[in-house]
Amino acid sequence: MEDRKLAKDEARRAANYGNIKDEVKSDVGGEIAAEADKPTESEVSREKDIARGMRSKAIDEVEQTEREVERGRVAARFAQVIDYVFYLIYGFLGIRLLLELLAARDSAEFVQWIKAVTGIFYWPFEGVVASPSVEGHTLALPIIVALVSYLLLHFAIIGLLRMIAHRKTAI
Repeated sequence: MEDRKLAKDEARRAANYGNIKDEVKSDVGGEIAAEADKPTESEVSREKDIARGMRSKAIDEVEQTEREVERGRVAARFAQVIDYVFYLIYGFLGIRLLLELLAARDSAEFVQWIKAVTGIFYWPFEGVVASPSVEGHTLALPIIVALVSYLLLHFAIIGLLRMIAHRKTAI
């Protein structure tokens, strides 16, 4: 009987020891976890430095984006003006070409006015190539050369403005 009591007592002690051991492990684990959650002063300082750096970069990026947007607006407005000027040149040169094809009378005031307005744009191309004539109707090839040349110049200027407005930035 005494052996049984001794065995029961020993089993109870072992169970209590296991419970106490588990309880201590749990307490120590909780303390370690609580301590691990608290950042050290150097970690807090480092976090603040990183946060300041990220905030500064974000502000710089916003400022840069604003400058790029403004530059794009200015370039777009300038491109609109350039387009309008070139469309006027195309229109007046097209009218002059049509008047030449239809053999319009040079004595007509409108014909004289169109020739006066387009003279500065037509002058560099005058005589570049021969203009074939059939029964008084002339195909003014220099006007066509002028139109094509101004078209290419127009594309070059607009392409340059697009490069300025949409400048690529490295990340």
